[in-house]
Amino acid sequence: MSNVKLRLVFISLVVLGVWPLYFKIVKLTSVKEEVQHGFNKGNRRDFLQLPELNCEQNPPFLVLLVASSQDQVLARSVIRGTWGRERLLRGKRIKMLFLLGAGPNKNLLRKMSQESQQHRDIIQKDFVDTYNNLTLKTLMGMEWVHRFCPQAAFVMKTDTDTFVNVYYLTDLLLQKNRTSRFFTGSIFINTSPIRNKDSKWFVSTEEYPRDKYPPFCSGSGYVFSSDIAGLVYNVSQSVPLFKLEDIFVGLCLEKLNIRPEPLHTEETFFPYTLLFSVSRFKKIVTCHPIKPSVMLSYWHALK
Repeated sequence: MSNVKLRLVFISLVVLGVWPLYFKIVKLTSVKEEVQHGFNKGNRRDFLQLPELNCEQNPPFLVLLVASSQDQVLARSVIRGTWGRERLLRGKRIKMLFLLGAGPNKNLLRKMSQESQQHRDIIQKDFVDTYNNLTLKTLMGMEWVHRFCPQAAFVMKTDTDTFVNVYYLTDLLLQKNRTSRFFTGSIFINTSPIRNKDSKWFVSTEEYPRDKYPPFCSGSGYVFSSDIAGLVYNVSQSVPLFKLEDIFVGLCLEKLNIRPEPLHTEETFFPYTLLFSVSRFKKIVTCHPIKPSVMLSYWHALK
């Protein structure tokens, strides 16, 4: 709704004596624009920040997409110095990138621009960086892979508070030798929506009327062949937007008739805290949640 139209609505409502409704209209318009932002295909100008990466000339074997927020400076620094550092493993190139939204704080936006220029590892669009917009952030990552790096073999989406054993993950992906329609992680099957309003993951029947979610993988860390990025990004246009990112991806996979598969016969993705030991962590892919200082100590112990 344009400013001119809103002004006319406001004048009409004042005359009718129901002007408080105006604020509800403005609020609904803002929310709608926030949810829809970031879905157009456009060109490079849709992105506030893009990484310095030429996938055509030197495609990575594995791209790590780490969902972050503007204030998580320390977490990003620790990841860059530990499991997220660019490296060759078994002759395969591993590349890590951060996914970020934006916000009204111009000082933070300026700092993000400086950080992006320094490290060249940030993907950012202009949508409000909130927990409920994590779905937009993940779709932004899918769009980036689809448009700028489809040559990668595999992609991982994870979070800044997840520890990732990239060595073991690379070994398992090489053994799996799957190059298309492959999706894996900590798999949840026959999971019911949480209807408790006090829960962080509360979902009303209006938001999701079904009794069960489709099979999905925990958003703390899932891995997929790069073709999945384009498939999910394109089908997402016809799937109602859902605030829980990992379940939204599961809904997209359901529509694509793709089921998550185990990466190994043993459990390797852990969306919960594990008691640390070097021998144990050498045989896991993810562990979550972990603070930056603890992540640093784990990495040094494993090295």
